[in-house]
Amino acid sequence: MTSSSPVTVERDGAVLLIGVDRASKRNAWDLATIDAVGAAYAVLGDDPDLRAGVVFGHGDHFSAGLDLAEVGPVVAKDGPQVLGGAHHYDPFGVWGSPVPKPVVMAVQGIAFTLSIELALASDIVIAASDVRFRQLEIGRGIMPFGGATLRAPRRLGWHDAMRFLLTGEEFGAEEALRIGLVQEVVPAGQQLDRARAVAQLIAAQAPLGVQATLANARIAEAQGEAAAIEHLRAALPTILASADAVEGLQSFIERREARFTGR
Repeated sequence: MTSSSPVTVERDGAVLLIGVDRASKRNAWDLATIDAVGAAYAVLGDDPDLRAGVVFGHGDHFSAGLDLAEVGPVVAKDGPQVLGGAHHYDPFGVWGSPVPKPVVMAVQGIAFTLSIELALASDIVIAASDVRFRQLEIGRGIMPFGGATLRAPRRLGWHDAMRFLLTGEEFGAEEALRIGLVQEVVPAGQQLDRARAVAQLIAAQAPLGVQATLANARIAEAQGEAAAIEHLRAALPTILASADAVEGLQSFIERREARFTGR
C-alpha cells in the first residue's frame, strides 16, 4: 500500500498485519477504507505463505464506525452489500465469502458499530482495558447491517445481544469479556502485541489443519451439525494424507517442534 492509503499492510512472517490508518477521523471507514481492507483480506486469503491475519486500528481508537456522510448515500443507493466491498472476501462475512484463514483482532478506545460486527466476524479478539463498545445504529435512525443482528444473538446469547443492539448503550472491556465478544483483556497499549503473538501461535500450526478446522466450525454454525459432519468426513482423509500430518507425528516421536509447510 502507498503512504496515502487509509490502511497499512505489513507482513510479519506468515502473519499479515492490517491496520486502519485514519486516526484523525477516529478511524471511521470511508469508501476507500472499505476497499483497502477488502484488498488486504484478499491478499491474506490468497497468498499461500500467509497463515493468519491481525486487524487493528492506528492511534487511540479502533474505529468510530462508518463515515456515514460519504458511505450512507452509497448504501442507500446501492444496498448494504457496499459494506462488504468489491473484493472476493468480505471482511464481515455477510455480503460475500469470509476469508478462509484465521483473523485475530485488536481493539482499543472507541470501537463502535462496525467494530463490533468485525469482531463478531473475526476468530479471536484481544481488547485493551480502555475499549468502549457501542452498537448505536438505532440511535441514528437505521439498523446494523454488518452482521450484528445475525451473529450476536447466536454467539453471545439472546438477552445480552438484545441489550446492546436495542438500547445503543456503551459497554466496556469487562462486559465484552463476560458476554464473549472478546476473548482476552490486556492493559491499554498492549493489545496489538498480544494479538500478534496469538496470530503467530496460530501460524506455527499446520495450515491445512487450521483452515479445515475453521471451515468445519463455520459450516457447523451456519448449516448445522449434520452438514459439518459431512464436511469433516470429506476433509479428514486429505488432512491425514498430508506431509504436515507426517511431520506432526514425526515431531511427536522425536520430541521436537513441528515444522509445517502447508502441504
